[in-house]
Amino acid sequence: MPNLNTDLLQLRAEIALVAARLIAQDGADYGTARRKAARQVLGVDQPKPNMMPDDLQIEDEVRKYQALFGGPAHGERLTHLRETALAVMDALADFNPHITGAILNGTAGEHDAIELQLFADSAKEVQIYLLNRNVNIEISETPHFKGGRHPAVETVTFPWLKETVYAELYEYQDLRGALKPRADGRPQRLDANGLRALIASDAAAQDQ
Repeated sequence: MPNLNTDLLQLRAEIALVAARLIAQDGADYGTARRKAARQVLGVDQPKPNMMPDDLQIEDEVRKYQALFGGPAHGERLTHLRETALAVMDALADFNPHITGAILNGTAGEHDAIELQLFADSAKEVQIYLLNRNVNIEISETPHFKGGRHPAVETVTFPWLKETVYAELYEYQDLRGALKPRADGRPQRLDANGLRALIASDAAAQDQ
């Protein structure tokens, strides 16, 4: 008889692999990539939840994909994005900027933007700061990182050194408890000093 647990693990792994390719090649977000991958692998639009890989499993596959197919260009792109993100964070230092997303976890490719979380007394302060410096912004909303029990937060999108920045605007008190590591031990977000240290560590590793 087939082992159901093994079959489920294999299905999740296959879906994660297809989703990772969609993310790396097409710039799909994780939710969209997971749904499309499940449709390709299973042939259904609404698979059972236990068949679906989580974000961490998909992220691991993206990392493997980039290592296998990205080559030197991926490392150069990642370094450029991290250095550009640091420049943005230094400019927005008054608002406690933290880097998150693909640039932090090392899977960023040609389609990825700079994802920041700012922690300020008021979202309007950030918007006024950018507008006073003639930065064109678009305002939208993003689900709160703490989950659906919390209201969505305003997000400003703007260009910076030919890259796109998505900055989620949180209240300062949201910073409390925000620096806990993820389930796999990796950081969920880093401040400017943390990103600066990460860039230096990567540079030292390349020199070896």
